[in-house]
Order: sequence, then C-alpha cells, then structure tokens
Amino acid sequence: MTVRVQEAPFDIGAEVAAFARGRSDIGAIVTFTGIVRDVGDGLQHMLIEHYPAMTQPAIEKIEAEAASRWSLGDSLIIHRFGPLTPGEQIMMVATAAPHRAAAFQAAEFLMDYLKSRAPFWKKEVTGDGEAWVAAKPDDEDALSRW
Repeated sequence: MTVRVQEAPFDIGAEVAAFARGRSDIGAIVTFTGIVRDVGDGLQHMLIEHYPAMTQPAIEKIEAEAASRWSLGDSLIIHRFGPLTPGEQIMMVATAAPHRAAAFQAAEFLMDYLKSRAPFWKKEVTGDGEAWVAAKPDDEDALSRW
C-alpha cells in the first residue's frame, strides 16, 4: 500500500508495470489516471496546494479503509501538487485484488474520496483571473454511496 503526494510528473506505464510486477496472488488490477482538463475558458494552469502534515495521513487512512473493505492485495495512490497545465496527469489510483469487482469498487471509492474529501485546494488560473474550485454536488453524491 503506497501513497505518494508529489510535485514531479509520473510515468503511468512505468508505475503500473512496477505495481503489477511479480504478482501471482491477484486476479485484477484496476487503474485510473486523472488529467487536468481545460473546461473551455482558457485554463492556463491549475494550482494545487496542500498541507503535507495533513494530506499524507488523510489519504493513508482512506487507503487503509479501502484495503480492509475490499481485501485488496495492494494499492497505489499518486497525487500531484503545484501548477499543472491542461493535459498533465494530476493523479492516479491503482488497486489489486483477487477479483475484478473488488478492485473496481475500491478504485471508485478511492477516486470519489480524492475528488471530494482529500485535503487539496485547487485554483484555476485563466487569462481572465483566478478562482478557487468549489466542491460540486455530483462529487458529494458520488461519495455518499459509500
């Protein structure tokens, strides 16, 4: 079980290959990668801020809950911070479990948590100015199913 909060980009292919290497005890690996999206208003970059003493333990706690609820063989969460431009990878989740249903459900649970509850603050910077990203009702609805 690994959580990395980092500024540097990551190579999704290399991360998944390393995550899967040598695993004969699992039957499924599910991965998700989040990409910074320009929502059509000229996003120059998204600034992601966090408080390391809060962020790492909060994500580790939710990862441990997922591992327990779905009997995961392993999991990996990478979330970036700093200024990120459209098209850059912002985060990834990988889950490994004996069966695909558990791997998919755990990955969705982790992604819903990261989107709505993980202690990150996001600011969109466009040619027209800056604005903090507010929580969306759809994200809260997604989290409520767990």
